[in-house]
Amino acid sequence: MPATTSVKLNTGAVMPTVGLGTWKSKPGQVEHAVEFALKNGYKHIDTAAGYQNETEVGQGIKASGLPRDQMFLTTKLDNTDQRHPAKALEASLKKLDTTYLDLWLMHWPAPMTKDGQADKEHDWLDTWKTMEDLYLAHPEKLKAIGVSNFSVEYLERLLKVARVVPAVNQIELHPSCPQDDVVEYCQNRGIVMTAYSPLGSDNSPLLKNETITKIAAKYDVQPANVLISLHANKPMHTVLPKSVTNERILNNAKIIDLTPEEIGELHDIDKTHHFRACHPSWTGFGGLGFPDCK
Repeated sequence: MPATTSVKLNTGAVMPTVGLGTWKSKPGQVEHAVEFALKNGYKHIDTAAGYQNETEVGQGIKASGLPRDQMFLTTKLDNTDQRHPAKALEASLKKLDTTYLDLWLMHWPAPMTKDGQADKEHDWLDTWKTMEDLYLAHPEKLKAIGVSNFSVEYLERLLKVARVVPAVNQIELHPSCPQDDVVEYCQNRGIVMTAYSPLGSDNSPLLKNETITKIAAKYDVQPANVLISLHANKPMHTVLPKSVTNERILNNAKIIDLTPEEIGELHDIDKTHHFRACHPSWTGFGGLGFPDCK
């Protein structure tokens, strides 16, 4: 299929396919990255309370001059805030200096104490129920809610009781971590996928993979463009390349159309070169139901 420029959420809202990711983008750099991206065609910014850069992201949005209603803004509920989502939502809105979020995600189904330990006394499903309450009570503040880092096992538990089907599931997605089971499950239920770490994260071996460099040479683009374009060539997918350098921010926005055969070749990479850049075990909750993490 030809690459998309936007997808429609189950709320009816339109979400731009390519967004600027800000994980590991430090204060002092991220303000400029956000401002530059929005001044150069990006219409979608993704951050999180846990990235500790919401204030600076908000400053970058303001500095861009782009009207708030012409862009899509996502942030995420931090693991340490799962016992008080309402307070956390207000804190995010204040830091981002905005009256509403286009999308608010539960960052991980992994509640944590203030000192970063697994909070085994609290159920993430109760947090989701509170997020639903906030979404239903405050449509002026929350345009959509969703999840991140959810496996099929965890999604099944959520959907058994959900009053609101998540609009999005944001997970690690790249040729060495295609997570076909999660993608298929979500697509069958109208949940949009957002790919984080589409390059396989920092110094990724994928940037030197022969299959990827061959396709890049064919289209006269960088390997990164092939990896980012992979998701734009799939229905109901969005993707978050991240950078704080002007040149890469511009380059990452170049999306190419891939043939079905090329998409197949990229998917075959996982058969011999599987890896995850972000293993869920750091949360203290084991593999969070992901088959390759058990």
